[in-house]
Amino acid sequence: MTQPAPGIEFRNVTKRYGAGADSPLAVKGISFTVPTGSLTTILGPSGCGKTTTLRMIAGLESPSSGEVFIAGVNVTALGPAERNVSMMFQSYALFPHMNVLENVMYGLKMSGLAHDVARRRAVEALGNVGLVGLDIRLPGELSGGQQQRVALARALVLEPAVLLFDEPLSNLDARLRREMRDEIRSLQQRLGLTVAYVTHDQNEALAVSDQIIVMDHGIIAQAGSPQQLYERPDSEFVAGFMGEAMLFPARIGAARQVQLGPLRLASAQDYPEGPVKVAVRPEAWVVGPPGAGLNGRLAKSAYLGSTYEYTFQTELGPIFVVSSNLDRALPLQSDVGLSLADHGVCVVCPD
Repeated sequence: MTQPAPGIEFRNVTKRYGAGADSPLAVKGISFTVPTGSLTTILGPSGCGKTTTLRMIAGLESPSSGEVFIAGVNVTALGPAERNVSMMFQSYALFPHMNVLENVMYGLKMSGLAHDVARRRAVEALGNVGLVGLDIRLPGELSGGQQQRVALARALVLEPAVLLFDEPLSNLDARLRREMRDEIRSLQQRLGLTVAYVTHDQNEALAVSDQIIVMDHGIIAQAGSPQQLYERPDSEFVAGFMGEAMLFPARIGAARQVQLGPLRLASAQDYPEGPVKVAVRPEAWVVGPPGAGLNGRLAKSAYLGSTYEYTFQTELGPIFVVSSNLDRALPLQSDVGLSLADHGVCVVCPD
């Protein structure tokens, strides 16, 4: 059985700003695929090349070399209007003088669709994003979350082969961000959309993605499922970027045994003997009695409602710990023993 073409495919794509050979490279020969009907997040710090990559999918930037395919069609030389792609911007870009329905209908009318057909499809798109009865409201009369949904409906109504998001939730408060990321993920799965999603927020990427591509200085540092990148990062950079993690120098010996101060653990990866780094998530530490593992003394404590945050002084330096044990708060200067759970610990090669 023939496999369907990927929704998006990059083949050795490079983007250089400027004509000279010494002009800066924003993207450096990257290759990846986004399976049809899936959501891939392109994640990374400012200046890593993620937005440039998204703009090359949209046709707003042209690659300096390499090829871009959408649904199996080479679109490298095609403009944005020829790619069957919709893009949702951080600013929403709603027309302030048009009401909600007119904003959603705009792209359909520009494509020459009859008014009654465009209206019917716009009403259906608004229903898909939970906006019913707001047709005649102006954007200025809507909340930030409602404006977000109008922008999403306007992108969806064009029935694109690929839907692109550029930092779509950055203008919303924390509660609305959670609501909208869940809404986007639910719509993507229900409608079988192919989505490329750019963000710098690791929690957002973990929550919505089938695949995460982590970029660093124009290259792909690692790509994989959210669980793979969180639990089995390939490098110090990915370990530190995918959620909070502390990195400790350690040494791997025979039979994959890793020595981290007084602690011993087994490496899941088959690294050669020698120096490595161990990435430890704050939730991986287990607090026990003194003498059980790594000795520590409590220097700082904070109550966050569902967890305590502790900082212990140890022979490995300060260690940040998140504990869900709310039964007993540790007093400052408490002496404890710190051991490691099976989750949230990973050995990586030094960068």
